Amino acid sequence: MTSETTPGREARVLEHIARQLVEDPSKVVVTQSMLGENIRLHLATAEADVGKVIGRGGRMAKAIRTLLKVVATRDGTRIDLEID
Repeated sequence: MTSETTPGREARVLEHIARQLVEDPSKVVVTQSMLGENIRLHLATAEADVGKVIGRGGRMAKAIRTLLKVVATRDGTRIDLEID
């Protein structure tokens, strides 16, 4: 049971971070949907920029997830991040 929602603060934070990391910021697309009580964010970038967002050994993705978790916790929600 997923439903599309208008992008919230979490999506805006993710988009800002991703645009700073990639070579082509115009290709960054963040979509947000609700999965029960959780917010699911989906980040899509240009094929060449996926590695920059994920980082070596997934460290950048883990750091982004940690920041999003802080924002979501302040709003009283839970968040899942999917990177393509």
